[in-house]
Amino acid sequence: MQRTPPAEYRHVYEFYIRFGDIDSQGHVNNVKFLGYLEDARLEMFHGDPVRKGEQPVRGMVISRHEIDYRLPLMPTVYPIRVETWVTEARAASVKLAYEVRDDENVYAEATSTLVAFDVESNRLRRWTPEEREFIGRYVVPRA
Repeated sequence: MQRTPPAEYRHVYEFYIRFGDIDSQGHVNNVKFLGYLEDARLEMFHGDPVRKGEQPVRGMVISRHEIDYRLPLMPTVYPIRVETWVTEARAASVKLAYEVRDDENVYAEATSTLVAFDVESNRLRRWTPEEREFIGRYVVPRA
């Protein structure tokens, strides 16, 4: 589905699988993967910037998700990662790519399209220059 970019363009979010993530078949339920992607996005656009003393990116909505499950994700005692990067940045939208993985395996690959949104006016908007600069940190240059 996608080519993993160099480390400097990836945001890395680590997490541990919770007991409640496991379904009756003994592996992580497919719907939980969307929660992992959400947690990674929140850290990328909100948590990490706030911890660094920067303004978080606010006011965006998901317009599309696509996910390909590669391997069953079984309960583990070591962390799993969501690695995220930007594959396309436009004036009012951005496309993210993700890998849910550990050091050996990719369990799922996904993409999301996010659009800039003005919550007060309930309308789409364009990214601010500051938001474009932040998003640009994760844009993989075209080869």
